[in-house]
Amino acid sequence: MGSYMIQRERLAKDFDAMAQLTAPGEGINRLAFTDSDWEGRQYIIDCMTDAGLAVETDGFGNVIGYKVGKNPDLPVVMVGSHTDSVPNGGNYDGVMGVLSAIEAIRSMTDDSFEHDHTIAVVDFMCEESSRFGAATLGSKAMRGELTLQDLQRLVDKQGISLYDALKGRNLNPDAIEHMEYKRPVKSFTEIHIEQGKVLEHEAKIIGIVTGIAAPERFYVTIRGNADHSGATPMNLRHDALCGASKIILGIEEIASMQEEPPVVGTVGVVEVVPGAMNVIPGAVKLGVDIRSISKVARDSVVTLIKEFIDVIVEKRGLSYTIEPVAQDHPVVMNPAMIREIEEAVQSVGVDYMTMPSGAGHDAMHWADDVPTGMIFIPCREGISHNPAEFADMDDIVTGAKILDTVLRKLSLESTKLN
Repeated sequence: MGSYMIQRERLAKDFDAMAQLTAPGEGINRLAFTDSDWEGRQYIIDCMTDAGLAVETDGFGNVIGYKVGKNPDLPVVMVGSHTDSVPNGGNYDGVMGVLSAIEAIRSMTDDSFEHDHTIAVVDFMCEESSRFGAATLGSKAMRGELTLQDLQRLVDKQGISLYDALKGRNLNPDAIEHMEYKRPVKSFTEIHIEQGKVLEHEAKIIGIVTGIAAPERFYVTIRGNADHSGATPMNLRHDALCGASKIILGIEEIASMQEEPPVVGTVGVVEVVPGAMNVIPGAVKLGVDIRSISKVARDSVVTLIKEFIDVIVEKRGLSYTIEPVAQDHPVVMNPAMIREIEEAVQSVGVDYMTMPSGAGHDAMHWADDVPTGMIFIPCREGISHNPAEFADMDDIVTGAKILDTVLRKLSLESTKLN
């Protein structure tokens, strides 16, 4: 069932058009619910309509384009991503998933492909956390995971709440608690740029995602004595920064030791008090981020880190407190979906590998209830959320062919995912 109706020129034209729809500034600037985001969204609606999809929108602004199947009562085969961006972002993050899905639909239409299930192509609003400090809000809205209180609580730097932003776009924030997507869903598929360097490093064109990692984040504050740097001999010091340094390196080592499934550990925030050259650091605040696709592996690393902190602090005559920030749950991709994607990749005939996703995606919110699969293509040097973000058109076309093949197969009633 090789589908090669994917047209490179059509896809390239869409990427070029989306690249023009941006607010001033370097790279792509389509912050959620701003004018440029809305122009990008309108372009997607127009593409869907031109491709013959029946377009609907929900009260959060999510766009759903339906290609109706022979048996519309069957659960829908869903595919989607997002088109909002971070400030000074790139033209591939999210966009690649939405445009490839629309191109797969055109390919089916060009081919007069007959399918049983209706296919739903979704452009999820507000996937990036840049504006309101919370990610994947459109998919959360569709899953019934947002409350009215959330919409009022989430505020941007200008003091505009998500509630007001929705109102400003003539959407229906008051109905947020009744916005859950009502139709049964057979499967959810998302194709995305990897946003890391693994595929490029391993020289593979396609990554089949096995799970999406989620972080546990916490602050550690280490306290010592802020004494005079000249008057305090080395043996009488309680230097919070020296203790913190040991802890930072310990986190790197502990995370590295956990091999299968892998865990990554990052200390991305270090605040030193009082922060003067002539005063021994009296307190240090560390921001710690530990991620894995396995909650068990992540928990074990966090436990080891906390035990390590306890030992270091005790040994150096310091004290510490830990303040939890977030604990999201990782999700695994459905084995039957992984198998379907694998078969599609083999039929297209390119090199692939299975891999975890370190970044969060809309797909996370469907995985608990719907068989979910995710496909990665490489991005140059792993750069993403940056104007230099780049994916090769050859890889985009390959990805679209694979997505097309997967969606065709899933849209047949004879394809069972159990």
